[in-house]
Parts: sequence; C-alpha cells; structure tokens
Amino acid sequence: MTNETTSGLSRRGLLGIFAATTLAAAPSMSNAFGLLRGAGDIRRIRMYSGRTGESLDTIYWIEGEYIPEALNEITYFMRDWRQDEKKDIDPRTIDIAAAAHRLLNVGEPYMLLSGYRTAKTNAMLRSNSRGVAKNSLHIRAQAADLRLRSRSVSQIYRAATACEAGGVGKYSRSNFVHMDCGPIRTWGS
Repeated sequence: MTNETTSGLSRRGLLGIFAATTLAAAPSMSNAFGLLRGAGDIRRIRMYSGRTGESLDTIYWIEGEYIPEALNEITYFMRDWRQDEKKDIDPRTIDIAAAAHRLLNVGEPYMLLSGYRTAKTNAMLRSNSRGVAKNSLHIRAQAADLRLRSRSVSQIYRAATACEAGGVGKYSRSNFVHMDCGPIRTWGS
C-alpha cells in the first residue's frame, strides 16, 4: 500500500514522475487496447477507501509496461476488505478507470466502493440488493465501483462509456459507477 506524503504523492509516485520526465520526449506506441491511445505514456490511478481509510496514488504503467509492484499495491488496495482476501486485479479494469478519470480532468481521487469480492461477500451483498449480479465480474477481480465528489454519476458514466471498453453501469440512487473489463455494454439509470 502506498502511503501518501504531505505533498499528496507517494515516494513511488515521485519516482514515477522523475522517470516520466526522462521519457517524455521519447515517442511510443501503446500496446494496450484502443481506449488508452490518448491516455499518455504514463498511467496513474488515485483512489481512497472510506471503508478501510487507505489511500492509493500510484503510477502503474510507463511507456507500454505495467509496473508489477504497482499492480500488487492496487490488488491489495482493491481486496475484499470484508474477508481480507485478495485476487490479482485485471489491469484492464484499472486502465478503463484511469482513462475515464483523465477524461473527467479532475485532481481528486476516486472513492472505491467495491473492487474484488469473494463469492461469499458477493452472495451476502446479493441477498441484500437486487443490483448485485450472481456471477459478478467483481468475483473475478475485473470490476470496480467508483465515485467522485466533484462529478455526478452521469458525468462519470459518460466518461467511462466514451472509453468504449468493458461494461459501465450507472447507479444514480446509490451514487456510483461500475466499470469492468468484460464485454462492452451499458446499463442503469
């Protein structure tokens, strides 16, 4: 887990920025799928969890390469906090969230409501809400439920759908947007 410094950036983030300044002039071809062609040579994700009190601010991709240590931090951060279990988060989900965040042009981190869920947690949530899928992509560590204080659910939803990758669900009453790296589809009101 990355701890924030007083400036709001982690040591890893500062190192990533330093590395980025040395790479900024070098041309690159993204080997990621199409939605991120405009996402830049550096990909950064910023989130916090109201459930655990943890924050994450990390550069997880530089010049066509995922950073394994950063992906491990993301996996831990997005763990099922109810069961204290983790599963490797599919980086494509992070790519979608990062691209949508970039389109929204905000400095604030996402609030993570749900990342990976064990089957047990998913069944418990399903018993309390009809909006939880039986075979949720959260169980496969391929989904995230996110919100931003400074943007509406509709704004986040439009940014995520503009990425044209994965599933995007709009949950206006619950004030969050679901993003996943499954088949392209949209739902919600």
